[in-house]
Amino acid sequence: MHKVTKKDWGAPTKQKKKHRVVFRIFLKYRNFAAELKIITMEFTGKIIAILQPRGGVSKTGNEWKSQEYVIENHDQYPRKMCFDVFGADKIEQFNIQMGEELTVSFDVDARQWQDRWFNSIRAWKVERVGAGAPMTPGAPVPPPAPTAAPEFIAGDAKDDLPF
Repeated sequence: MHKVTKKDWGAPTKQKKKHRVVFRIFLKYRNFAAELKIITMEFTGKIIAILQPRGGVSKTGNEWKSQEYVIENHDQYPRKMCFDVFGADKIEQFNIQMGEELTVSFDVDARQWQDRWFNSIRAWKVERVGAGAPMTPGAPVPPPAPTAAPEFIAGDAKDDLPF
């Protein structure tokens, strides 16, 4: 196989220069888009309310179902967030129960209706907090075992330094 070098490209033409500029812009955009995908929106807290499910039939005749939940975090000034899970399959998959500690990953979407805008917070991933080490609620935590105090060994008075 022949290795392609700059000699094989020939003299740069306007067309080649244009393609290089477009390609550089594409690379910058692609890198910027990749950086945007890194940002995740998550909320960790306890489920404090499960609202009534909503459902219906779309214009195409497909049934849809949506369930809303309210979650509250444990900060000094607790915040609440109402989010929804769309689709009967997702509702069953997540199986969110009252009082559970969850981390909810979500997207924020906006829609317009009669010259007003509404936001919806749609969960796309739900994880149980501390799923690796389940604890029974209300179980007392055992106190730490007492440790023996280190023995004091008296030494020469001239070896004792105050610092």
